[in-house]
Amino acid sequence: MELPYQTQYVIKPRRRPFRLRLRDRIRRTYQYDTAYWRLAIAGPWGAGIFAFMLAAMGMPTGFGVAFDILVFLFLGTLAHFILCHIAAFLLALLGVPGPRLYYGSLLFNIAAVYLIFYQEDQSVLISSIVTGILTVAGIVGGFIFAVLASRQVRFRTKFTISSVLVLMLLTAALWPEQAQHDMEVSADSDVVIEELTAADPSLAGSYEVHHFTYGSGKDYWQPEFGEQSDYITESVDASAYIKKWNRLRTKYWGFNEKSLPVNGRVWMPEGSGSFPLVLIVHGNHLMEDYSDDGYAYLGNLLASRGFIAVSVDENFLNYSVWTGIPDNDMKVRAWMLLKHLQQIGTFAEDAESPFYQKVNFDKIALIGHSRGGQAVAMASDYQRWFDSDPGLEGLEQYQIQAVAAIAPTDKKVDGNLAELENINYLTLQGARDGDVSDFDGERQYVRTSFTSSSGDEEYYFKAALYIGDANHSQFNTGWGRHDVSYPKGILLNRQGLLTPAEQRQIAKVYISAFLEAALHGKEQYTPLFVDSRQALDWLPETSYFNRFESSSMTAWTRFDEDANRITLPEGGTAGGEEVIWREEEAKNRRNTGKGTKGIMLERREFSDEVSTYTLDWEQGAPQPAGGIGILSFAMADRSYELDKPAKSSAEDIPPEPMEIEIELETMAGVAVSLPLSQFMVLQPLPETRFTLHPWLDLHLSDGKYKQPTESVFQTFQLNLDAFSEADSRFNPEAGIGRLSFHLYNGMGRVMIADIGVYE
Repeated sequence: MELPYQTQYVIKPRRRPFRLRLRDRIRRTYQYDTAYWRLAIAGPWGAGIFAFMLAAMGMPTGFGVAFDILVFLFLGTLAHFILCHIAAFLLALLGVPGPRLYYGSLLFNIAAVYLIFYQEDQSVLISSIVTGILTVAGIVGGFIFAVLASRQVRFRTKFTISSVLVLMLLTAALWPEQAQHDMEVSADSDVVIEELTAADPSLAGSYEVHHFTYGSGKDYWQPEFGEQSDYITESVDASAYIKKWNRLRTKYWGFNEKSLPVNGRVWMPEGSGSFPLVLIVHGNHLMEDYSDDGYAYLGNLLASRGFIAVSVDENFLNYSVWTGIPDNDMKVRAWMLLKHLQQIGTFAEDAESPFYQKVNFDKIALIGHSRGGQAVAMASDYQRWFDSDPGLEGLEQYQIQAVAAIAPTDKKVDGNLAELENINYLTLQGARDGDVSDFDGERQYVRTSFTSSSGDEEYYFKAALYIGDANHSQFNTGWGRHDVSYPKGILLNRQGLLTPAEQRQIAKVYISAFLEAALHGKEQYTPLFVDSRQALDWLPETSYFNRFESSSMTAWTRFDEDANRITLPEGGTAGGEEVIWREEEAKNRRNTGKGTKGIMLERREFSDEVSTYTLDWEQGAPQPAGGIGILSFAMADRSYELDKPAKSSAEDIPPEPMEIEIELETMAGVAVSLPLSQFMVLQPLPETRFTLHPWLDLHLSDGKYKQPTESVFQTFQLNLDAFSEADSRFNPEAGIGRLSFHLYNGMGRVMIADIGVYE
């Protein structure tokens, strides 16, 4: 039987044209973007918009923070909407399954956050990490929002999630900040710290204050210098110094380098008589975020205490994201201060001006912050840069007697640095300064010198104050709490910072006391610059490091005299026993020299042996005409540079710290040794974590913050009466032949500089 044979043919369906397939994909672009996924887009959108808000605060336009944020929010949201749909369209064309609109939102968030942070720090790794964190936060936040907004989720579940979120937010808001450093007064409870007899210099004085402004009369952005200006000034031509001035900067301000305005805010004491003049100048902040009104707290205080205070406007020299910064800005900052002196001199000759017969031009002080802190030093040493400027003739009539620098920069300008001679100098610096992270004010302190003071000669002094929990910006009321502009500023650590009011209280106390001493002759404030413990009631709790020297000091050695560590001035010799000792240059946080040397003394292990460094003078150490009353030296604890010893395995007790004794021997052979802690404790230097995480300290801004500690000096002044009380035979009038530093107990390293004596 034959079986029938049948052939079957399988006919494949005809493949649809590629054009039609693309059309179908486009039609189904949003098929997976359900209501849940559309709600979840709020998370990535929020993360991206958060970055846009940070960018808005870091790129001001001059129309105000609220305007800038609204504009950036609108543009960011518009870009998010457009790019999300474009991304969804492209993903559909590629056939990528899933909620494509949501994917587009994620891609927008990643690109926006990365680019915003990358343009600020130029670090691929840091920008990627921040992008990853914000993206994950956006995803989680979006999912939570979608769940809470969904009608398909039970109320109990929503309530539980909401309760957990509220609890987390309350915990974060109420979690106590890291405790501030307590001021270490002394390790010896028997030490009696004398309080100052002077009144608190941060309190308002007896004068009523008259506030007014002078300016070009044409300032659009600050009407107090424009149509509301009380007194009109002539503009000045800085084209001899500025060669690069952006056209957009001209559009913004309405002037260029040939017609810079002379604008100032004035606080003047009401009353008869002439008053010292004080100019205050800001530093380099964002141009559109005006800085000159940030020192009103100082202006009002100083005027009430009998000073004419003027806050100088130099915002037009500051950096702008949109227009950059003019060349030679540092030089022009100093030049503008001199032009303000000339302008006030002109006002003082006008009987219609409030300055008429009110200004004592023999007593002028300059105060500067950041780049302004360098500018005031340059203006005081103006011949170094402006000696050939014909427009600055007659400056000899303006006698600058005092300079105060808050967190100053100190960079060479035309290859030169300012050197001050016979000018009182004060510098303040915060250990947590995230902008000028090096204590550059100490470099200018070193370059401030005095001629010998005796008889009727003028008395001058210089002082430096290092503040444990102070930052850069809070000295200006308008600069906020972040030392670096957004978005990078959000990565800085603010835990444990002094409050803005506390930080400005320190500035008020020290700057007011400085001017009272330097210009009003109230020397009762001078001890404040040697030892902050004498004014604890005026100052917030933190650590303070004072450095001080006056023109009445007779120097024994500064260690800058020669390269031989054994020889000393006036025929003295130095030597050490059981101690590592060497002369080396003092360095700042980033290992740049401070322009002075010191002697380094080091013990590398615990030992029963006493380590000794001795200075000998066979004919007696130099002394003032009136005899020796006080021994003075500057010392820095550099023990943090050594490897930390292990704790005791038996009792887990930390090793004993190194202790120091000071021995003086008279020419009569009477020697007395006293512990340094009897006079003042050598404080450990602050360790600063600048950013939110230690890893960021190492990598942010090319490792700018990788060193947590900077070596700064503390001045010690030892009254020789204490040595006489310890041994009645000790008589400084016989002359001092030997000074010894004895180190014992634990390991440690110290640097000593500027050894000398006072009457």
